[in-house]
Amino acid sequence: MLTYPQIDPVLVDIGPLKIHWYGIMYLIGFASAWYLGQKRAAQPWSPIKVEQVGDLIFYCALGVVLGGRLGYVFFYDFERFLDNPLWAIQVWKGGMSFHGGLVGVIVAMWFYSRSLGVRFFHLADYMAPLVPIGLGAGRLGNFIGAELYGRTTDLAVAMQFPIYQNIDGVRTLVGWTDPRHPSQLYQFALEGVALFTVLWLFSRKERPIMSVSGLFLFCYGLFRFLVEFVREPDAHLGPVAMGWMTMGQVLSTPMILIGLGLIVVGYRQHKSGTVNSGAV
Repeated sequence: MLTYPQIDPVLVDIGPLKIHWYGIMYLIGFASAWYLGQKRAAQPWSPIKVEQVGDLIFYCALGVVLGGRLGYVFFYDFERFLDNPLWAIQVWKGGMSFHGGLVGVIVAMWFYSRSLGVRFFHLADYMAPLVPIGLGAGRLGNFIGAELYGRTTDLAVAMQFPIYQNIDGVRTLVGWTDPRHPSQLYQFALEGVALFTVLWLFSRKERPIMSVSGLFLFCYGLFRFLVEFVREPDAHLGPVAMGWMTMGQVLSTPMILIGLGLIVVGYRQHKSGTVNSGAV
């Protein structure tokens, strides 16, 4: 069994000021997207100019935060929202959904593409390779925070995660879980490292429009679907379909199908002479 490297989830704690590692991971994700976006925007095929990258990342960041929170509320804990609607804005209590964040980013890109007068999928293909580093960083934040860990296992990769409770306003260690899959690290490797590598290498060569976006949806959906088999489902949800499918798998299935569809349509349009999305 592996030893969990117990790290304080709070990086900086000065009086009322508390900076969590999870928040730092968000900043890493946005900063990396801006940096890589600068490189891609400098290419002649880019749908946006270098000076427009900051605006795009800003609007997408809003989409991530607003969509991620609303996605968690409606996909994972709607009953709690009905009991206390104000809970939806209490983001400091945790609760973000990737799939909701994805919808938020899509909406942000749609509005921004219209404001620039560019095709939506040109912008989406440009944006897709910028996302995985932020996803990987977020999973490291989950790991440091000892949250969203996996199911129990007796494999050598198992870890015991700390259990915390808020006692008199102090975050206190009260015990340890049974040995479990470090599923956050699996997701870091797949959604972060592997997904970035696949998309970045794929987009270095000229590809049909929609194919880069489609590959992102397909690969993320597949990776997430597989990891859900070893990730502990939300206690208040459990399986939500067919007696075994988790909410993550239900939400990832359309991503896989839509991703494949976009790749097929993109290559068919390419054969018929449609303009390509460009290369890195």
